[in-house]
Amino acid sequence: MTEAEPSTTGASGQPETMGARTRAEIGEQPRVLRALVDRADEIATAVRRAAPRPLRGLVLVARGSSDNAAIFGRYVLELAVGVPVVLAAPSLQTRYEVTPALEGFLAVGVSQSGRTPEIVSTVERLRAGGAATLALTNEADTPLAASCDAAVVLGTGPEEAVPATKTFTAQVAAFALLADALADVPWRRADWDAVLDAVEEVVADPGPAAALADAVVDADRVLPVGRGLLLSAALEVGLKLAETTGAAVHAYSAADLLHGPIATVGPGTLALCLTAAGPTAQDVRTTADALAERGAALIGMGADRDLLPRAPRWLPVPAGAPEPLATIPYVVRGQQLAERAAVAAGVDPDRPFDLSKVTPTT
Repeated sequence: MTEAEPSTTGASGQPETMGARTRAEIGEQPRVLRALVDRADEIATAVRRAAPRPLRGLVLVARGSSDNAAIFGRYVLELAVGVPVVLAAPSLQTRYEVTPALEGFLAVGVSQSGRTPEIVSTVERLRAGGAATLALTNEADTPLAASCDAAVVLGTGPEEAVPATKTFTAQVAAFALLADALADVPWRRADWDAVLDAVEEVVADPGPAAALADAVVDADRVLPVGRGLLLSAALEVGLKLAETTGAAVHAYSAADLLHGPIATVGPGTLALCLTAAGPTAQDVRTTADALAERGAALIGMGADRDLLPRAPRWLPVPAGAPEPLATIPYVVRGQQLAERAAVAAGVDPDRPFDLSKVTPTT
């Protein structure tokens, strides 16, 4: 045992060094997000300069965790701007060499590293088709930023653990700021205070996630479920649980789950149902009830337990954030659950299963 790997163990019986980097980066999110929101006016200026007029639509280009952030981007941008927002299929550009006609569109390339060849080449192909281009990335000096008309630099600082934590929530916040720059949004600038306070509260209290870690480890399969603006959070929590624990995890839209896949649900299934007051709350409740009828164990996530009365266990998220921005504290709570479940399973979430931080797809 080296000095860098002390023999002390935590409550799980695993070395306290396991997950230390992930926990530290989860803890950096309040600072990172406050700094990003403080730059809202600067970001709005860059976005408005890049966006074509009139704006006919947006194309979002991403992979992995960034793709889940882009799904949030699709919802929040189409909700606010009222034009079509689509997710690119990069293989159409990189393998089939399609150059779509995109005059009047804004293509947004999303990459934590800014160096994924597939994202860069796809954005370049969309630009050749007439799209204006914008990069969302951690650093200014990257191939993605260099290939775009403008860049929103997230400024998260280095992220060393394999699971994306602070970079993901920064991307989600950036998409919300992008929507605010382009149109009237259903929240006020002052609402960011409630969001950031909620993130700080979650970070300061990892106990609820730790209490449910064994339930994740013991389940045969885990189904995070959300809908609408919280679908992105469900997908990202599912990705975090899968990559850090190696468990069988598949996240679903509450609507899609009822269209066939629910036939596979039975005892041994753990459903993590994300809900918030709003247009999709009843949809999630209906799906949770159907899951319970089939013998699935339920964990609810949110601020109001009354929204899911059949969920006996609960992962709390502070109230106060408007629904479009609530994705951020929900994801932070899910990150905590993934980190604690991984350690409980004997996996180091900082470097799980020889996964790489950057996946160089082309």
